[in-house]
Amino acid sequence: MHAIRKLRESGHATVADYEKLLAPNVVFHSPVLIRTAEGRAVVAKIFATSTTLREGAYTGEWKLDDRRTLLRWKGKIQGHELESFDLIEENDEGLIVDRTIAFRPMPAARLRRFLGIFRLGRGRNQIRIDASLTNAR
Repeated sequence: MHAIRKLRESGHATVADYEKLLAPNVVFHSPVLIRTAEGRAVVAKIFATSTTLREGAYTGEWKLDDRRTLLRWKGKIQGHELESFDLIEENDEGLIVDRTIAFRPMPAARLRRFLGIFRLGRGRNQIRIDASLTNAR
């Protein structure tokens, strides 16, 4: 089981937990962000916040090669069906250097984006992020 999956399924994923899995120069590509998120601290905060926004479970995991894993997740966000596919790449030390995620259907992905912006910028897990990542004003 991939470390990201194991951590998410534990139900107790913190920013510090995610930071242990990430390389310092990690990048995260998501359709809910306007541009790529970069760096361990920023990406760990996004991952930890994301865990609180949706409910569901991983339905598939495929090890593509020594460094890349594909995960499939299905669940709901505020009652709306949501599915994601994650492509995760690791370095020689086993730390995540790149994660790319795709969501479907688009209306639920838009809801995910809105809730993520709210939680990252104004919710109980307040963090400061570059506004150009989310296009939030």
